[in-house]
Amino acid sequence: MNDKSKNASRGSALYLSHGGGPLPLLGDESHREMVDLLKQVASFLGNPSAILVISAHWEEDKPTITSGASPSLIYDYYGFPKESYEIKYPAPGSPVLAHKIGDLLKNHGIEASLTDQRGFDHGLFVPLKIMYPDANIPCVQLSLVRSLRPDEHIRIGRALAELLDDNVLIIGSGFSFHNLRAFFAPPTAEAQSMNEAFEQWLIDTCSNRQLSESEREHRLINWEHAPAARYCHPREEHLLPLHVCYGAAGAPAKHVFQFEIMGKKASAYLW
Repeated sequence: MNDKSKNASRGSALYLSHGGGPLPLLGDESHREMVDLLKQVASFLGNPSAILVISAHWEEDKPTITSGASPSLIYDYYGFPKESYEIKYPAPGSPVLAHKIGDLLKNHGIEASLTDQRGFDHGLFVPLKIMYPDANIPCVQLSLVRSLRPDEHIRIGRALAELLDDNVLIIGSGFSFHNLRAFFAPPTAEAQSMNEAFEQWLIDTCSNRQLSESEREHRLINWEHAPAARYCHPREEHLLPLHVCYGAAGAPAKHVFQFEIMGKKASAYLW
């Protein structure tokens, strides 16, 4: 992390763990490490020309892209304080970038759709309000594909690699640990061990430079065979934004960040 990276014109890919709903914006102490990390990462990423977010909270039959000029916010969480539904993040959309993403996917044989009606969900506005609070960077959001096939999401990422040459920041907004029941269950040594085992597998898979890219891709496609995989991800929608980021980067992560959220080990990856 040096000053040179602040001035780089090439974009980055970042997979982050976005925490529990709006809690990172409400001063929740169990999200303090995550909030501090996102501020740190933003400080050396500098200002991207635009931001593309792949959120765990949007699935469609085919990749779908927000193309509106001024998307609204979708408060897609429940049971939080009134101020949670008054959060503002008036970042502009980018119809031009949205159409370019659609073209890139089409050029790689991937059918995609655009929508100018959908807004930004909390997978976008929660982390970006922390990272870029001025809300002055154009943003576009891309859905997951409902099939939840890991190979398909790596392929989508690979189609988006050209965006990095345009200083676009690609963010995979998910959570490296996403077992909701476990967050509210009494902590046990077994649960902690399973959480840590999967995290170590994921860190090694994403950052080990001794792995070939074919080996790395094979591991990510077959992530269900990782230690405690289905305990940490009963459903994989919060992991797959990482596959898109990896597909775009096609290389080991340059930086790995480890922290705790709500008593669980979590991680983020920067390419």
